[in-house]
Amino acid sequence: MKQRYTEEQQYILARKKVEKIRKFYKHLATYIIINTFLSAIFIVGDMNDGDTFKEAFWDYHNYKIWLYWGIGILFQAISTFGLPLFLNKDWEQRKINNYLEQENRKR
Repeated sequence: MKQRYTEEQQYILARKKVEKIRKFYKHLATYIIINTFLSAIFIVGDMNDGDTFKEAFWDYHNYKIWLYWGIGILFQAISTFGLPLFLNKDWEQRKINNYLEQENRKR
């Protein structure tokens, strides 16, 4: 049996969902900015130690934090958007509707 919510309860649930999504995007932006900065520092440091730019750029150790922190970002994305991030039932229904609209336009 599906639980019915009042308008106020629905609003509170929607607001919490939007806040969770906003926090995810802020975390994602922080992840990109900080890791770009750290990778640049690591690459310059390797170059100062005698590596060429190419060697320093492709050194895995300069990108480990991207991987480990990225795993945390992935789990937060799953928590925020649900497990099937892209291929969920809503996606399937949207694609079906999209194909039906395309077929109707052809006729």
